[in-house]
Amino acid sequence: QVQVVESGGGSVQAGGSLKLSCAASGPSHRRVYMAWFRQAPGKEREGVAAIDTGFDSTRYADSVKGRFIISRDKVEKTLYLEMNGLKPEDTAVYYCVTGLLDTWPRAWVAPSAWSFWGQGTQVTVAS
Repeated sequence: QVQVVESGGGSVQAGGSLKLSCAASGPSHRRVYMAWFRQAPGKEREGVAAIDTGFDSTRYADSVKGRFIISRDKVEKTLYLEMNGLKPEDTAVYYCVTGLLDTWPRAWVAPSAWSFWGQGTQVTVAS
């Protein structure tokens, strides 16, 4: 079974930065693709960024391109989301996910395409 645990959320002023971390354990073949999703109050879950850890191929939502960076430390087996230039609209619970059920990269933005979810970490950006 795959387990996913996020950390690093918090509160920051607009324009600031935060870096989220995600530790995933379990069979490695089920963790080849990993991603970050977020959910703001009253909104649907949104794909933020994703990575193919085998080739370091990445994808980003248009709303975060140029501000967020997804990466993976292969030695520590930790997934990161570096968030810069944060805006109040980035306020949400951020989830680390893995276990892609559909075709990469077409399906990465769909929450239903991912098997394993962390518990989420809150990011709050004050204006």
